[in-house]
Amino acid sequence: MDGISLPNAAVHFRQAVLVVRYQPSDVMAPYERLLGDAMQGDLTLFTREDAVEAAWRVVDPVLSNPPPLHEYDQNSWGPSEADADIRPPAGWYNPVAS
Repeated sequence: MDGISLPNAAVHFRQAVLVVRYQPSDVMAPYERLLGDAMQGDLTLFTREDAVEAAWRVVDPVLSNPPPLHEYDQNSWGPSEADADIRPPAGWYNPVAS
């Protein structure tokens, strides 16, 4: 607990070392590289159109008709509705429900 302060406890300080690294200006920032690759026609960092369309075929129905949300208590095993809605092939045993 060195250096950690708890409510109503004494404050503890410790010495730290600051390390600074210099990055030369000739190194491109990540977005500079991404935009440069796009302008040069390098498609290796981009998703193909057919893959994007396939992803939307999965996501769009859920966004158009979202499933109901079930609230549950923090630190619990989840909502009771999950016992009926999510049933793995081998079954589900909720140790708290028994």
